[in-house]
Amino acid sequence: MQAKVLRVLEYEKMKEQLYEHVSSSLGRLKIKELTPSTDKEEILIWLEQTYEATKVLRLKGQIPLGGIFDIRASVKRAEIGASLNAAELLEIASTSYGARRLKKFIEEMIEDEVELPLLGDIVQVIIPLTDMEREIKQCISDNGEVLDSASPQLRGFRQQIRSLESGIRSKLESITRSQSSQKMLSDAIVTIRNDRFVVPVKQEYRGSFGGIVHDQSASGATLFIEPQAVVTMNNQLRAAKMSEAKEVERILHELTGKVAEFVDELLLNVDALGELDFIFTKARYSHKIKAVQPKLNDQFSISLFKARHPLIPIEEVVPIDVDLGQSYSSLIITGPNTGGKTVTLKTIGLLTLMAQSGLHIPADEGSEMAVFKTVFADIGDEQSIEQSLSTFSSHMVNIVEILKHVDHESLVLFDELGAGTDPTEGAALAIAILDDVYRRGARVVATTHYSELKGYAYNREGAMNASVEFNVETLRPTYRLLIGVPGRSNAFAISRRLGLEESIIDLAKSQITKETNQVENMIASLEESKKSSDAELEEARHIRKEAEQLRTDLIRQMEGLEQEKAKVLEEAENQAEEAVKKAKQEAEQIIKELRTLQKESHAIKEHKLIEAKKRLEEATPSLQQGKKQRKPKKVEVEVRPGDEVKVLSFGQKGIIVDKINEREFQVQIGIMKMKVAKDDIQPLETVKKKEPKPLATIRGNDVHVKPELDLRGERYEDAMLKVEKYLDDALLAGYHSVSIIHGKGTGALRKGVKELVKKHPHVKHAKDAAANEGGLGNTVVEFK
Repeated sequence: MQAKVLRVLEYEKMKEQLYEHVSSSLGRLKIKELTPSTDKEEILIWLEQTYEATKVLRLKGQIPLGGIFDIRASVKRAEIGASLNAAELLEIASTSYGARRLKKFIEEMIEDEVELPLLGDIVQVIIPLTDMEREIKQCISDNGEVLDSASPQLRGFRQQIRSLESGIRSKLESITRSQSSQKMLSDAIVTIRNDRFVVPVKQEYRGSFGGIVHDQSASGATLFIEPQAVVTMNNQLRAAKMSEAKEVERILHELTGKVAEFVDELLLNVDALGELDFIFTKARYSHKIKAVQPKLNDQFSISLFKARHPLIPIEEVVPIDVDLGQSYSSLIITGPNTGGKTVTLKTIGLLTLMAQSGLHIPADEGSEMAVFKTVFADIGDEQSIEQSLSTFSSHMVNIVEILKHVDHESLVLFDELGAGTDPTEGAALAIAILDDVYRRGARVVATTHYSELKGYAYNREGAMNASVEFNVETLRPTYRLLIGVPGRSNAFAISRRLGLEESIIDLAKSQITKETNQVENMIASLEESKKSSDAELEEARHIRKEAEQLRTDLIRQMEGLEQEKAKVLEEAENQAEEAVKKAKQEAEQIIKELRTLQKESHAIKEHKLIEAKKRLEEATPSLQQGKKQRKPKKVEVEVRPGDEVKVLSFGQKGIIVDKINEREFQVQIGIMKMKVAKDDIQPLETVKKKEPKPLATIRGNDVHVKPELDLRGERYEDAMLKVEKYLDDALLAGYHSVSIIHGKGTGALRKGVKELVKKHPHVKHAKDAAANEGGLGNTVVEFK
């Protein structure tokens, strides 16, 4: 993009607002280098990065970006062997800590399942340098001073220095307190000159006091003398300080060497920190101007809803709706001066540049922008006094340059096209320029005063009129943009409001042609129609929003009912299963008690026992799971407009509004109208109260009994229990004889079976089977 265009569209002023939200010099440098991109993929990444940053700020409120410095120069010096001072090393440690803290912050959010893929990729590059950071912090204080603990030698030198300083001060203070010395001193204090401890002595006592003179006052009346008694101690102090300085230098050089080991890592960390600071700067700016992430399209079209110029205070700016590049590619804006035409141009241009810079734009959700290869602007106050160019000449110089480069990937903004010359020639020239730009396929927005251009859009395919609204009653512009309506001059109405005599206005009107009056009347009618349609559209949007909200609420209620229904069914099934389980347990307990009574007393007959058992088994409930509910059988019925029906899929009542075809009807539910299939409709008079479905089906316990029982492999006790139960089941099944296969084995199982069947009251006879049927391994039982 041309620097001139960026200046005219106030791109640099917008960047000044960005600086208010930056956290470090790294981010400031990124802002300074910021220019619009023409690579759509790159812009999409930038916009998504800004969106992720706004998500972080929304969830956390802030991000730890403090303590970060541009340490690249210091790192480069360390790389070539120079020794860094304590302040530089402290900045490196602080930046390393800031990088590590920021990396942890983002990664913890990702672990909490916040989707931040792009920010995650950036922090992944950051390499924690904990050891280097710790070594620097152990040697250098937060004030940038090398600590005594940096080395044992440094601690020793500093202890020596403190001891010598204390001794020197004590010696000098004893001199200042002595009676013989006080009269020779200008003041009883100890001070320092040239790193030596001295006392102020009057000029006239120079010879009497003795020592080394290091300085004198401005008047020369006072000499600052180092007494001979402390010269040796001062020499020792100076030597100790020199040793201290050398040790400090050695420590700093050693720490610089540690930094030099991680040059590449530090530079990578700095780049990542600068990028993150820049991204979060854009996110904070987005929050301040109430911006949204625009969609990007490939059709070179712009669709803005409630767009605002970011440099105008939000409480003062009037939002505008702009549509360009879909049904028309040229927008011609007419209207009075100071009506907001130029602001509209700048808003469209600046928001385009912001979107192509990865910035969110101050507009409503759903706004779309395109990626233009070039943006051209010829806007206001471009007259060059130095070049002695008129307003018209200045504009034409710009337009000629624009026409050399404009193509189908360009956005062109013309302010007061053709102004500054004869109106007839200027209007004709403006039309010719617009036609030329249109043929090249560019998107163009132009403002003008010429009435001839009001009819331009009606005679050109791909062009649309627009105007800025003016309130004749208040004599002030409203700054609203009206698409599809050309602007009116309003000269007569304004003059009348200002008090011009009606006779003069009538005379002026007589000078206007009939065609011009017709055009003005047509424009007035269009303006009224536009206002009316806008109001109706706004009302329709409001109703649609309410309908969508109602639909959402209904769906949510239905889902809640379904969940509640499933919960009730589950609870009922659990209760039924518990009842079945309890019934079985009671049945088994009764059987057990009856058998105990049988053993204790022969008064209970075996057939009564079998009958009791059969009754118990028939009474034992068995739960049949029926989780898949059958859909009610559809009844073919006739419905007519006005009938009250139930929409089965929604479970809501409605009224038949119209019959669309044989298979579909239009039904109104509340304020919402919708198409509904015929088989999804049930007239309310046919809806009958349904009996509740049983949660479980109780049935008898169907037992299939085979004509033989195989006991092979069974333990003795288990086998006897099975034989006992099998005989009862066989009797109930109506068998006259059955076979009990026990095998030969040791003979114990055969013997036990023989004894058991012999005692059974309903067994007539028991014998070994024929040789071809198992012989001794099979006992055949005949019932009475």
